[in-house]
Amino acid sequence: MEISYHGHSVVKIKTNGKEILIDPFIRGNGLTDLKVEKEKPDVILLTHGHNDHVGDTVELAIANNSLVVAPNELANYLATQGVKVHNMGIGGAYEFPFGTVKYTLAFHGSVYETENGEVINAGNPGGILFTAEGVTIYHAGDTALFGDMKLIGERHPIDIAFLPIGDNFTMGPEDAAFAVTLLKPKNVVPIHYNTFPVIKQDPNHFAQLVSNSKVQVLAPGEIANYN
Repeated sequence: MEISYHGHSVVKIKTNGKEILIDPFIRGNGLTDLKVEKEKPDVILLTHGHNDHVGDTVELAIANNSLVVAPNELANYLATQGVKVHNMGIGGAYEFPFGTVKYTLAFHGSVYETENGEVINAGNPGGILFTAEGVTIYHAGDTALFGDMKLIGERHPIDIAFLPIGDNFTMGPEDAAFAVTLLKPKNVVPIHYNTFPVIKQDPNHFAQLVSNSKVQVLAPGEIANYN
């Protein structure tokens, strides 16, 4: 398995002969190293409906016949755009040939705004637990700190967690560091920061606040260590 970070909340996973993108916000993401026309995902996993997470999903999915796994209402909308979808709900898990996906709670919003200004109800936001090849990845999506992160960590030993630290819209560095004490992952990668001025943060400050897990501050395109 290969896990890499690509700016904002974009994560790429290569496993079981498949390439998976989580929250592929590429165009408009000044921190990413990816180009839409060069990406060939087999699968796209979405945490919620905000435009900086859905990103280029429709274009990528149609061009590559990708399967898009998303919360129920968001999946319903994407299906109307010609996308092949698998609908899921918070707390539900499904075993795909490429790995198991389970949606967790996330405390945030979730609406999608179309190019013509229409606002689409994208249902509940979520985090994603993805397990393949004996490795469990937790992508928290956009979320506040919440106590049930302790349950997530107890129920699912996490090898690597991707946690937002940008503050303003999500957890800031201090709350994200406390989330680490609840989740108890082996490794942590900060995400969702510095893309826009309002979420500017120093990831090394976050790293200094964490004492019980290994923090990896990754540049876009860098591969994460999950051991």
